[in-house]
Amino acid sequence: MRLKKSVSKNSTSLSIIKSTYENGKRSSKVVENLGNLEQIRAAHPGLDPLVWAQARCDELTAAEAAGKQDILVRLSPAKRIKEGELRSVNGGYLFLQDIYYDLGLQHICRTIKDKYRFTFDLNEILSRLIYGRILHPTSKRATHVFSKTFIEPCTFELQHVYRALEVIANECDFIQAELYKNSKKISRRNDTILFYDCTNYFFEIEQEEGLKQYGYSKEHRPSPIVQMGLFMDGDGVPLAFCINPGNTNEQNTLVPLERKILKDFAHSRFIVCTDAGLSSASNRRFNDTKTRRFITTQSIKKLKGYLKDWALDPGGWRLSPEGKEYDITKLDEEKCKDLIFFKERWIKEDTEDALEQRLIITFSIKYRNFQRQIRSRQIERAERLIKTNPKKIQTPRQNDFKRLISKTPLTPDGEIANKTVYTIDEERIDAEQAYDGLYSVCTNLKDSAPMIAAINKKRWEIEECFRIMKDEFKARPAYLSRDDRIKAHFATCFVSLVIYRLLEKKLGGKYTCSEILSGLKSMNFLKVKGEGYIPSYTRNDFTDDLHKEFGFRTDHQIVTTAHMRENIRKTKK
Repeated sequence: MRLKKSVSKNSTSLSIIKSTYENGKRSSKVVENLGNLEQIRAAHPGLDPLVWAQARCDELTAAEAAGKQDILVRLSPAKRIKEGELRSVNGGYLFLQDIYYDLGLQHICRTIKDKYRFTFDLNEILSRLIYGRILHPTSKRATHVFSKTFIEPCTFELQHVYRALEVIANECDFIQAELYKNSKKISRRNDTILFYDCTNYFFEIEQEEGLKQYGYSKEHRPSPIVQMGLFMDGDGVPLAFCINPGNTNEQNTLVPLERKILKDFAHSRFIVCTDAGLSSASNRRFNDTKTRRFITTQSIKKLKGYLKDWALDPGGWRLSPEGKEYDITKLDEEKCKDLIFFKERWIKEDTEDALEQRLIITFSIKYRNFQRQIRSRQIERAERLIKTNPKKIQTPRQNDFKRLISKTPLTPDGEIANKTVYTIDEERIDAEQAYDGLYSVCTNLKDSAPMIAAINKKRWEIEECFRIMKDEFKARPAYLSRDDRIKAHFATCFVSLVIYRLLEKKLGGKYTCSEILSGLKSMNFLKVKGEGYIPSYTRNDFTDDLHKEFGFRTDHQIVTTAHMRENIRKTKK
């Protein structure tokens, strides 16, 4: 701050002003009008007006440096706001930016730029695509517009976004490998256990082309789809992904991506966990080595007869390898409701190249009761449909409640005819109930069955990863047409998911996905030209924890421009 003297014909006035910077342009602002010399003499008799004025200027300068000065904002009800003036900005992205720079993505972008001759700022574009995917998932065009509402507005043009997508697609494998290496520097990665699964994303088009192919849609949509395979570590943080045409057999996607991890990630010792749909014999054999093992879900219904009989036998269940055996039909429901019983044996198919593996069956009263509760509701729906609208009964899908309905064509005399009678299929219900509470896996590990069951239990987190990408990040439907841009789109979704998971981990798992995302989206500020940013969000436990974990604050009554610049600098350390 400095003292300004304004001399007119009849008097000399003093004021305190300070320099301000807006969009790189320098201007000045009046902090306090002190009055003319005569007024100062009258208010402070015995003091030289200039000496007093300079002392007041020094006092305000010191208070500003200490962050203790009061800021007065003058607003007039008679003045209209300027057309096109941005008054509200988002600051929630700063916490994402802190993780983005910790992961060294700016250095990854710099390395990529050295290989090409483009002039746009890849780091700025990639970071804004990621922040936009988490905070305001929408089209690339709309993301470009949204990026202008950050405290640091974007400077690139829309054409640069589409050009950057081509580069991101070309360097997708490099980005994944470097991201994994850098993530190990900032957070412990539980990468001795890897979970793998596949899903697909649909397009709002009818014509097949490139990656967009008709295939089995997990959402049963009659649209072209693209398939994503995803590896996740034991803590739920994504490790690597691949994109394949929608008509690809998902069992054939695991080994190529795993080979990429072995080659590019310099990571060779791990256990691969998959569901039954990905547990082909070739995939199991690929992970039957000294450094790689597998745990895969096994359908009890598809076991050979003698193994199925052994699995369904109520006797021979244990709580520990050397413990006593139990009959699960004689358990105390209340005392044993939280226990998990198991039985195990080694199996080998009767072929020359058969793989010797361990079959583990678990039983839980809580899981049994859950399955029976679901089926009970399905029976109620089936009975209601039979009574109200039997014409809607068609060939059901595997888990559809309509599977519990049997139909028999009969005449009034009981002879076979065109009239159909619908009833609840009691035989099917009894057959299904025999498997209630049971869960089966195959593995080549020699660890204890409870430990293997605990590992496999975490498979739900990879399903949650897909749910977050589809529902929260709105990765579907995809509107891009070119294969390279489609691949880049899912690359940004993947990196966004990594950053979100690390944020979730940093907050100690205290908050749900909805609480985290809605909290970040709401962290808006009213921009006061020349002064700073007034928080317009509600301070709560979530914002307090954010500021505590990241080491900077944005929850003062007004965050000065200098203070906000310091916050931004900390996120890019």
